[in-house]
Amino acid sequence: VVSAPPPAGGSSPHRCVIEEKRRRRVFRTIQNKAKGVVVVYVLVCSAFSQLCYSVIPVSIRHKGSACMAAPVSALQAALEQLRASRTLQLKLDRPVRAAVLALGRCLADERREDSYEYDVTLTDGAVRVTCRLAPDLNRHVHTNALRCGACVLLAQLSLVHDERRLGHSWVRVDAARCGPEDAAVLRSVTDLDSLRWWSRDDTGPCASSRADLPLQRSRKHYLPLWNNEDPHGAVWVPNTAPPDVVIDVSKLSLLGDLDAFFCSSRRPLPLLVRVLHKSRLRYYGKPGQNLDFPFQAYFEVADQTGVMSMVLWNDLCPEWYQRLAVGSVLHLQHYTLKRSYRNRSRPQLSYLPLLTFHTIEICLNPRNPSAVVTVIPPKSVQPQWSLPEVTFNFCTRSEVEGLASNQACDLIGLVIYVGRVERIRNKGNSIPEKFWTYRWIHAVDGTSDCPFILEIFTSSQPEIFNNICPSKTTPPLHVCPMTYLVCTQMRVCREAGSSLYLTSSAETQLFITGCHRKQPYVSDPKVKVFIQWTKTLKETTVLRKTRVGGHYCYPPPPPTYTPPTSSTPSRDCEAPLSLMAVADLQRELAGLYYREHRTVAIQGQIAAVQYHSWSQGAPQSGTNTAQHTPRKIQQGSGSVGVARESVSASSTGLMEHAVMSAAPPGDSTASRKRRKIDQGTKQTRLADLQEDEDDESQYDDDDESGEGHSNLASVEQSPLTTDNRQTASTVALDPSASWESSVWALLKQNIVNHFRCGSLDRESMAEKFSFDDRDALLYRINLSPSSWSPDLPSDTILDTHTPVDASGYFTLTILGLNQQAAVNAVFVPVFSSDDPRAIGMPAPGLHDNTLMAFLSLGGICAQTTETLLSSAPALEGVKVVCVLDVCLLGPERVEIICSKIYQTAHISADVSPV
Repeated sequence: VVSAPPPAGGSSPHRCVIEEKRRRRVFRTIQNKAKGVVVVYVLVCSAFSQLCYSVIPVSIRHKGSACMAAPVSALQAALEQLRASRTLQLKLDRPVRAAVLALGRCLADERREDSYEYDVTLTDGAVRVTCRLAPDLNRHVHTNALRCGACVLLAQLSLVHDERRLGHSWVRVDAARCGPEDAAVLRSVTDLDSLRWWSRDDTGPCASSRADLPLQRSRKHYLPLWNNEDPHGAVWVPNTAPPDVVIDVSKLSLLGDLDAFFCSSRRPLPLLVRVLHKSRLRYYGKPGQNLDFPFQAYFEVADQTGVMSMVLWNDLCPEWYQRLAVGSVLHLQHYTLKRSYRNRSRPQLSYLPLLTFHTIEICLNPRNPSAVVTVIPPKSVQPQWSLPEVTFNFCTRSEVEGLASNQACDLIGLVIYVGRVERIRNKGNSIPEKFWTYRWIHAVDGTSDCPFILEIFTSSQPEIFNNICPSKTTPPLHVCPMTYLVCTQMRVCREAGSSLYLTSSAETQLFITGCHRKQPYVSDPKVKVFIQWTKTLKETTVLRKTRVGGHYCYPPPPPTYTPPTSSTPSRDCEAPLSLMAVADLQRELAGLYYREHRTVAIQGQIAAVQYHSWSQGAPQSGTNTAQHTPRKIQQGSGSVGVARESVSASSTGLMEHAVMSAAPPGDSTASRKRRKIDQGTKQTRLADLQEDEDDESQYDDDDESGEGHSNLASVEQSPLTTDNRQTASTVALDPSASWESSVWALLKQNIVNHFRCGSLDRESMAEKFSFDDRDALLYRINLSPSSWSPDLPSDTILDTHTPVDASGYFTLTILGLNQQAAVNAVFVPVFSSDDPRAIGMPAPGLHDNTLMAFLSLGGICAQTTETLLSSAPALEGVKVVCVLDVCLLGPERVEIICSKIYQTAHISADVSPV
C-alpha cells in the first residue's frame, strides 16, 4: 500500500507520523483476517494532482506478500455501483462518456415492432464492456447515429438477469445520448487488447471468451449489421486447403440413379460430385423460432450423369458454406432426398452438355441423419471418376448487346467506377424486416465504347463485395477502380429509354484481383484475351477516368409516367411508382434507415429555383464559402436572380444537412410544435465533445427542466428537425442565382409543412479516385463497419474530397397541388462525360437545352448557368409529376434528389396530374 503525502497546508509532520503508524497497524489486522483480500480507499482529488484517502472501493487480490490494485475508471465505477444496487437500476447523476467499439445484431426472442436486438461494446479508454441496448434506443442504430467509433453519454443502466439460466446476467443501456463526432478517447487507443474486460461476476468466465456471442444465450451468433446474407463472426469456418483424405469409391451412387432410391425405402449410397454453382446464403429466422442457425444455401453439383441441386441446412452452413467453393469435389454420405422446391431461382445451365434433374434435391442436414461431407484435395481427384469440369459462359460487352432480357452470362472487366453501398427494403418480408445490400459498378473490357453497367447485390462474399485489390501486385484491400472483376450468372436487364444493364442473381459469384489464382476460368479464351488487352493500358490514363461514390440511380425513370393499376405486376422491379402526397413525405423520410434508398413520385408545381455554384479548386472540407448577394432581374412572370460575380466555394462547402422544418411564422400551434422539436433535438446533440463540464451541466439542466432521463431514450435524431450546425461534410452555400414564381412570395406564407433540404451533401457527388486517399474514399462509400479498429481512417483524412467536373447544382422548391406543403429537392445536371451518370444519357442537341428539358429528358449540359436559368420562367404554373430519390446518408442527413420531371405530355392518357 502506497502512503499518500498530506495535502498542502495540512496537518503537522508529527501528527502525520502518528496517522501513518495507525494506518499500518489497521492494514496488518485486516490483512491477517481477510487472508488475501483487502479493501483500500483511494481517491485522486486535488487541484495540484496530490493523493489523499477517500472512499472509493477497489478489489485487490493478494499474491504472496504483494497487493496489486487496478485503477478505477468512470465507466468501471458506474458498473460497480450498478452491481451493488439493490434495485438493479442506476440513474447516473452525471453522464458517463464512452466510445462505441462494436455493434452486434441478433434476432429478438419475441415478435415486436423491431425484430432485432443490439449489443454494444463500450469503452472509456480503460475498461470495456458489452451491453444490451434497450429497444427504445434501436432507432439510433437504424440511422447510424450510434455507430462504431462514435461517442455516447450513458444516462441510465440496468442489470438484467436471465431467470431461465443460472448465473447469467447482462448490463442494459436504458438511456443514452449519441454524439455527432467520433470519440476523442479512441485517439489514444492503439491496441484493443490493452483494454480490460469488465466482468459482471468476478468468479465467472472472462467476458472476452464470449465477445463474439450475443448476450442473450438463446442466440448462438450475431447477424451482419446491415443485411442477413453475409457470413459474420468467428462461428463461420473460413475456406482453407482441405487435408489429405482416403475415401472408398467402390460403392457409389450416381445422380441419375437417385430417383430410384427416392421412390423406395432404401438408403442411397455415397455420392462423388463436383460443385458447379453456389448460391448466396438465405436467412429464414423469425422471432420465437428455436433454431440456432436458420440458414440455407443451394449448390448445383454434377457427376457424369447430370446436374442436381444440393441444399445445405442450418448448423452445417457455418461449418461448410465458405469451405465449399466452386470447383470443389465432394464425397457425401448420410444425405437425404426430397422433392425440389420449384419456386426459387436457378442458374442457367443451357450451355452445359449435361442433363439437369429438377424433380428431387440432395439435403445435407445437421441431424436425423447427420450428413458427412468430405472435401477432396484437387491433387487427389482421379480422372477415372469422370467428373465434369466447371465451365463458364463469358460474354464481351459487344456480345451482351445481342442477348435477350433475363438471359444469364459471365463477364470480366476492368473496374472504372464503384458506387456507394446502399440498401433497399425487401417488402416480401415484413417480420423480420430485411434489406438487400447492393452497389453499382462500371467495368470495361475494350470491346465497346460503353462499359458494363452492373448492379451487384451482396453474394455472401463480404471479403469480395467490400474488399478488392487495386493493382496486380498488392494484396486485397478495398473495393476500388483498376480491378479485374469477374461476375458469374449475371442477368441482362433492358428498360425502355436506357442502355441495358446487368444485375446479379442469387447464384452470382464475384472474383477480384488477388482471388483469381487457381480459379477454373483462368484458362478460358476470352479471359486470356482480356488480360492481353489490359497489358496495353497505362494505369495513369485509366485512373484519370475512374470515379467512386456519389448519387447514382439506374435505370432512369421511363420516358412516360404510367400510374399503377390493379393489373400491375406485383414485383417491385416492374411496378410503376404510386403518387404520394407531398405532406406524406414526412412519414416517408422519418421511417428511413441508414443508406436506405427509396424512390417516390409527387405531383405539384415548381415554385422556385436556386442555383448554387462552387469552384473546382481546393476541394477541402470546412472552407468558408464566399458571401454574395444575388441580383434580381424581372423577366416576364416571376423573377430571376443572378449573382453579381462568380462564387468561390470549396467542393465540400456545398454541403448542408438535410434540414426539415415546418410551420409558417403565423401559425402559433405549429410554432409551438417546432420549438418542442428543436428542444428535443438539442438534447440529442453534444455541443463540444472535448469538454465534460459543458455536457454535464446541459444534462443537469435537462433533468431539472422536467425532461429527465426517461426522455433521453425516446428522443430520436430525426431528419425532420431544424439544424443549423455545420460539420465537415456540410457547409452552407448561398445561391448565386435564383428564380421565383410570381405567386410564391404570397403562397409560402400559408405553407404548413415545408421540407427543406440543405446544400448538396458530399456523399451525393461522385469523386475522382486516388491511390493516396484510397482508404478514406472507400471507407466513405462502404457501409459503417460493425467494429472499430485503430486502422480506420481518421476524421482529417475523411475530409478530402475531389468531385467530378461540375459547376454547381439546383435546388427546386416543389409546391403540392393543395398549396399546403412543399419540398426542396436537389437537381444536379451532368456537366461532363466523365460523370458516371452520363452513361446512357441522350446526346446534346436532342432537345432545346432549357431547364425544363434537362429536368424531363436529361442529357449532358453544355449551357451556361445564366442561359439555363433564364428559361426558368417557363415553369410558371406548369403542373408536373416529380420523381425523387431519397436516401438517409446518416443521422440528420437526408438526400432528396430530383431524378426526373414529367410534363403533362409525358403522362399516360388515362390519368392527369390536374
